Amino acid sequence: MHVRPVSPMALAGEVAERVIALTLEHPVRVAVDGPPQADPAVVADLIAEAVRDRGRAAVRVRVDDFLRPASVRFEFGRTDPDAWYDSWIDIGGLLREVLVPLGPDGSLRYVPRLWDAARDRATRAPYETAPPSAVVIVDGPFLLRHELRWEFDLTVHLALTPAAVRRRTAPGEEWRAAALERYEEEIAPQDVCDVLVRYDDPRHPAVVDRDTQ
Repeated sequence: MHVRPVSPMALAGEVAERVIALTLEHPVRVAVDGPPQADPAVVADLIAEAVRDRGRAAVRVRVDDFLRPASVRFEFGRTDPDAWYDSWIDIGGLLREVLVPLGPDGSLRYVPRLWDAARDRATRAPYETAPPSAVVIVDGPFLLRHELRWEFDLTVHLALTPAAVRRRTAPGEEWRAAALERYEEEIAPQDVCDVLVRYDDPRHPAVVDRDTQ
């Protein structure tokens, strides 16, 4: 195993190059997985920019736009870690409206946003059509869980140490720690992802080359 410090832009470029190298007949579906403390949307946006710089269309999808209604999310309160892990993300909607239609033999028609959590109602976003050569970049937590992992063609995990999680947790958000620990125990995202990034300092990420002897 070899750990290589890189800049955020270099990280995005490396992922973009890996995406471009994939030869598929459908859009390449990329997961940028990480806890809220890692803010995976920032890395996903950089990857999208790098993909576009290389002449490919990039589609951005955020898990925060595929949440379930508040009545489901908050059934056991607003700070229940198991509910956050099990019930907040509309996994069926993300599969049905994005990952499956943009996968093998899919229609290429997808919905970029399904639920407006702030207003707690459907976004009514119209269907869009992606070209087969597009790259679809999804960011959010828990993307490598069993129900989703196999629908992605490339997965990136932003790994934080427990100390970094605590340091970067906003006041009142400490309750999420139990769900993140459960994810580590049940899924082991650092072991199953394609690209592992040590991300304690977002200004100075490091790529882990696990095949290096």
